[in-house]
Amino acid sequence: MEPAILTRGLTKRYGKARGIESVDLEVRRGEVFGLLGPNGAGKTTTIRILLDMLRPSAGEASVLGLDPRRDGPSLRARVGYLPGEPGLAERMGVGDQLRYFANLRGGVEWARVEALAQRLDLDLAREVRALSRGNKQKVGLVQAFMHEPDLLVLDEPTSGLDPLIQQRFNALVRETAKRGATVFLSSHVLPEVEALCDRVGIIREGRLVAVETMEGLKARALRRVDARFATPPDLALLRDVPGVLEARVEGNHLRCAVRGETGALVKALARGDLVDLRVRDPTLEDVFLGFYGEEEPHAA
Repeated sequence: MEPAILTRGLTKRYGKARGIESVDLEVRRGEVFGLLGPNGAGKTTTIRILLDMLRPSAGEASVLGLDPRRDGPSLRARVGYLPGEPGLAERMGVGDQLRYFANLRGGVEWARVEALAQRLDLDLAREVRALSRGNKQKVGLVQAFMHEPDLLVLDEPTSGLDPLIQQRFNALVRETAKRGATVFLSSHVLPEVEALCDRVGIIREGRLVAVETMEGLKARALRRVDARFATPPDLALLRDVPGVLEARVEGNHLRCAVRGETGALVKALARGDLVDLRVRDPTLEDVFLGFYGEEEPHAA
């Protein structure tokens, strides 16, 4: 089946400033794909090119089998898009704003809008200007999901949402993928990515450096370890442990990072007079270091 998104050599330059460079990406139909990277890495630039909001300097893109530039109107009719900062009319009521979006779509069943608003705990009677950031995000989510698009493109979708609404959003994404649609999202939130995505792309300084399954992502991530001993430990405990970074002794504590699984490290630490062991789940920054950190594994 033709990919939902396909890019070859996709490049965008802003004069001397970096945008994205030679991005080759394939997103399968029906999958939830996450695009991850630090701020300024090129995530939003990539999304805007896919939706023909920016024109590439070089390369090509196909979205749902269509050319974003040539087939823009017919493509956008099949796409739901949530920008990083939804542009809303501050003086409109929430319901009026969503009716406006629905009319732009050529008509959406209002019952669908009401059901989404209820699910996300969004009050349609309030004015947009009275909404918190999280509630404005809900308006953006309703307009993205309302027409049951073939492709959802979501830029930092859970920004400002409380944990309960995040869970409801996750359920909406799973339902969307289950009916055969594709979800393409950018995110800084690792638990969100773990909960939702089938595969992820890692982008750094405008270049796509890896595409991984969630299993592969976890295997490369760095975990932070704090081991407390009865007496000051010896770094020699880690001599034969693969994947150890930043190992140091502070009093009776041995602190380090380890890439991937921790089984071999735990066995090595148990050879000392270990009292307590804490392993911190990886943050998104730890994932990035696991993929393109400049440090080499070492034990001292």
